[in-house]
Amino acid sequence: MPDLPTPQDAAEAALFSECWDAVLSYADLCTSGSAAATQLATEAFTHGIREARAADSGAKSTGRRALRLPRIPLLLTSVRTTAAGWEAHGQGHRLDPDLRLWLNSEKADRYTGPPLHRPLALRGLRDMQEPDAALLWLAEVEALPLPAVARRLGLDPAAAAEELAQVRALFRDRCHRNHLDTPMDADCRSYARLLDAVTRSPGAETPEDLSRHLARCVECAEAAACLRLHGGGLPAALAGGVIGWGGLAYLERRRRAAEAGLSGGRTDATVDTGIAEGKVAGPRIGRTGLLVAAVIVSALALTVSLMPFDGAEDGGVSARGDSVDRKPVADPGVSSPSATTRPAGSLVSPEPSDSTTDSETKPDPEPQGTSSSPARATHKSATPTKSASCKVTYEIVNQWPDGFQATVSVTSVEALDTWSVGWTFHDGQRVTQMWDGTFVQHDSRVTATAADYNKSVSAGGTFAVGFLASWDGDNSVPDNFALNGESCTSAG
Repeated sequence: MPDLPTPQDAAEAALFSECWDAVLSYADLCTSGSAAATQLATEAFTHGIREARAADSGAKSTGRRALRLPRIPLLLTSVRTTAAGWEAHGQGHRLDPDLRLWLNSEKADRYTGPPLHRPLALRGLRDMQEPDAALLWLAEVEALPLPAVARRLGLDPAAAAEELAQVRALFRDRCHRNHLDTPMDADCRSYARLLDAVTRSPGAETPEDLSRHLARCVECAEAAACLRLHGGGLPAALAGGVIGWGGLAYLERRRRAAEAGLSGGRTDATVDTGIAEGKVAGPRIGRTGLLVAAVIVSALALTVSLMPFDGAEDGGVSARGDSVDRKPVADPGVSSPSATTRPAGSLVSPEPSDSTTDSETKPDPEPQGTSSSPARATHKSATPTKSASCKVTYEIVNQWPDGFQATVSVTSVEALDTWSVGWTFHDGQRVTQMWDGTFVQHDSRVTATAADYNKSVSAGGTFAVGFLASWDGDNSVPDNFALNGESCTSAG
């Protein structure tokens, strides 16, 4: 007679339904193909459940509160740990090459080394009560609407905004304490009190000497990002500090998923309804906590996580379940730039001829310091071509001294089997890393080409690429956007 399901089994099944798409999304960034992503996510999920059980069991035996991350970030760190195990046991060829370099660097050691030297955001989030930490993570990193977060956590929707503000302040307090407890040299220690004062006030200007220090010191730049609750930099601080490699790329994916209604809302509802009606098989998790089977992985979670999160109805190969290989973005480091979000209109003129010679790209310096003043757009839009077959939106998502993160979203009038989108910079900007596409840059001209998994675009559909780039002086809006050689107009 088979074992009857226990309350713990039911709780873990609910956990699987709630968190799987986030786990698979990050596993997809970490691997070189969809099959490897599914296996990595499954192993990491099982490992994460065991870790949570062990923490809870130890807390019960000692009578103390279990100090662990909330569900999703705990499982995401389990993906990173499992990937490190693959690398150590001869399966590194299944991982993204940039992740392999990171796993064998000093950057990765910070996440598993002495607790006082670990990233500040990781320490601050772990020190909070789990419900508070979960509220912060779901609202800031998963980018879920507050009503959805309130429903998931059983909070009063009317009081959710006030509670989130209190939790943000609590996180800042934990990070401030941990920063003061961190072993620092005399130079960093001398700036600790000033850094606390400057980051408390939204209108406070950063003194020039502190700004120079933040540009040189990774640890103090991380502290500034965690302590500065205004300016929109908290999501990047959390993602980079807790996840590590690929944090910014994961953050962008979750933002797109939330905008498309694919995370924490429609997806969960679809799973719950399907299981209730017998149309979707629920996951079976035995008494040992091992994942026996995940029937919904290929049919639902894999589709959700691997499809391009741009709101297109037929977003590409992944929505059809095809096997894919792709090149995800490497995290520029754990320091977290403050957000300087602003939509920027794209500019139009005929597509110039592109050189096929790849430019030499160097790794972008780690984003350091707090947000700089907004980039100055100094170039004016050209006259749009009336018969343009595409519309482009160019958006700077984050910006910091010497670097920025941006997204190029393209809506095509016609259906596409593949695509290539180009644009021209005017202030010496250099793209250093790109996700959801590959790129070449010749002088000021950048050409982004579809990845294997998002080549197909339906008529009226939208696709997007995200990238990191360097800038110096001005960071004006690029122009001469073109799709497959045809000029595009601004969507704004």
